[in-house]
Amino acid sequence: MIRRAEDIAPAFKTLKDRAEALYLTSDPLLNTNRIHINTLANVALLPTIASTRDFVEAGSMMSYGPNYPDLFRRAADYVDKILKGAKPGDLPVEQPTKFDLVINLTTAKAIGIGVPRMLLGRADEVIE
Repeated sequence: MIRRAEDIAPAFKTLKDRAEALYLTSDPLLNTNRIHINTLANVALLPTIASTRDFVEAGSMMSYGPNYPDLFRRAADYVDKILKGAKPGDLPVEQPTKFDLVINLTTAKAIGIGVPRMLLGRADEVIE
């Protein structure tokens, strides 16, 4: 279990020969250490998928998750309704409606993973 930054490298030693890929959640500790985590994963030839594009920009192979700028715009609509007198408890809870698939083709090639053209065609962004 990773509770501190010092736990990251030993966790990768534990994963050796036990994992074929990693899913990286959005968590303050992992976000802060995403470059270090991606470096260790890429050296171990472990493909990584994350929930936010920040990880892909830092070397993860891909991410799929909500489009945060869209969520922020929609949150502003809620603020507007509340400022105009709506009761927050009366407003419906909304789920994200826009998701982004971002693929880091440079990372995929570096760790020996071929990405199908069909998946690349569906990606919102491909980093080369």
